Amino acid sequence: MYRHTDGDGVTHLTDTPTDPRFQRMASVSGTAAGWLRVPESTNPRYRAEIQEIATRYGVSAALVEAVIRVESAFNPWAVSRKGAQGLMQLMPRTAYALGIQDSFNPRQNIDGGVRHLRYLIDRYPGNLELALAAYNAGEGAVDSYRGIPPYAETQQYVKKVLQHSGGAPAAVPATTVVSEAPAQRIYRTEDTDGTLTFSNIPPTRSRAAR
Repeated sequence: MYRHTDGDGVTHLTDTPTDPRFQRMASVSGTAAGWLRVPESTNPRYRAEIQEIATRYGVSAALVEAVIRVESAFNPWAVSRKGAQGLMQLMPRTAYALGIQDSFNPRQNIDGGVRHLRYLIDRYPGNLELALAAYNAGEGAVDSYRGIPPYAETQQYVKKVLQHSGGAPAAVPATTVVSEAPAQRIYRTEDTDGTLTFSNIPPTRSRAAR
């Protein structure tokens, strides 16, 4: 990220500087500095997209909204210090595995994030807290600690999402899912070279995700 303040006092940020007056900002992201974050009090945006996509995958729209609020405060351009991008803060590797071409495209990001969230809800059935902890810290950390990892960030993350969701269920009852777009179970496999693949087709026993 590069920064330049012009003569009018306007600050310009870019990752592709075209002017020598831009100065590199070491180890700082716009999200971390607060320049790219919108106030959390802002009314939820992309509600129509959230409702449509959440219904498609049988996930509670209120839960998806809560995840987005905590992850990015509804800022589609948000970038974390670790490189997570967009509304649902997808890491580049995860976005690639989900087939997301542009993580800063709101619809693509929500679609990928909800699919990943649905996978985690299915992976930890009946335990939304673990699914949320895995969304934040990764499945490896959750499995290693056999519960929510003892990371302050992850513990606060789970509490905030649950608070903002208002106790909404993780999944939508089958009767509320539109007939032309039934809830889909998402499977994830990891090859020996570390390649992740998400699909609605059950993997073979030898490649099934643990």
